[in-house]
Amino acid sequence: MGKKSRQRAKNTTTVTLDPADLVDVGPREPCPCGSGKRFKQCHGKEIAAAADTWVVRPFEGLPAECDLIAFREIVPAGTAQVVLKESGKTVNLVTLLPMAMPGLVRDDESIWIGLQTHASSGDPSRDLGHAITAALSTEPGNPIQVGDLMKDGPRLQDLIDTSKPIEVKVHEGFDFWVGENVEDPTGEVAAGLERANAAAAPTVRLESVDAAYWTQIGDRIYLRWVLPHTEDTVLDALARLHAAGQSPLVEDSRLIGSFRALGVLAPVWELPTGTEAADVEKPAADFAAALEKALATTTPLTTEERAARAGLASRQLTIR
Repeated sequence: MGKKSRQRAKNTTTVTLDPADLVDVGPREPCPCGSGKRFKQCHGKEIAAAADTWVVRPFEGLPAECDLIAFREIVPAGTAQVVLKESGKTVNLVTLLPMAMPGLVRDDESIWIGLQTHASSGDPSRDLGHAITAALSTEPGNPIQVGDLMKDGPRLQDLIDTSKPIEVKVHEGFDFWVGENVEDPTGEVAAGLERANAAAAPTVRLESVDAAYWTQIGDRIYLRWVLPHTEDTVLDALARLHAAGQSPLVEDSRLIGSFRALGVLAPVWELPTGTEAADVEKPAADFAAALEKALATTTPLTTEERAARAGLASRQLTIR
């Protein structure tokens, strides 16, 4: 140990800290315990380890689990209303809030919680539970602070009444950000909304099946369908349909792959130019019926089906 290191060690006194007092310390700042180390190399490691506990399927057991996954991963603008067990109060889960904030309480005391945020642990359900808990003690007209997400607290399953359906709605843009009678003398609110709306890809939730979303990205059109089954089960079923030539939804459409998100699989089809969401409603319902039959099939995959499965598995993208 060099002279400077010995001197620093000699002059350093460490103290025991409450982890709740550390949530707002920057990773490169000196650790408040007095060790002389940066926070990320000292007590920050403990908090990072606790926050990084990974839950494979965080929304399992919730109504509209697949829609919540879609709202977190692929849908630009949408809202889902849930009801709290204890108070019966309605909470609005939204895809995205301004500046990706975790949540806010409006002047009318309504609670808005963001699903797509900058800060996240390995359990999105826990993050949402923490945000809702923080919102219940936040004064109206204020955002929820990011630090609140890191504190111990209940998960979403612990807070909401799962006996009631979750009302899911996809919006054309982010006008729901703005409450009624909001003054905008400088035009900044309108300008911000215009920018956000311009960046949102047109998206429609199908009515004939659950958690299937038509979207147009540039000149290309896709259907992304979040399914509630285990990955291996879905891959086997899709392989059976693909090998039988039944994987297209409409003429000239292609099953181009899938993505993994929060413990489930979402197949993705590219649709022909000009295909509208309404054009896919009946084909999606027909495909859902065929998929159910394939899911119920337990015989071993044939050689052709194994080859189809390998091809589908190679075209997967994991979203974490």
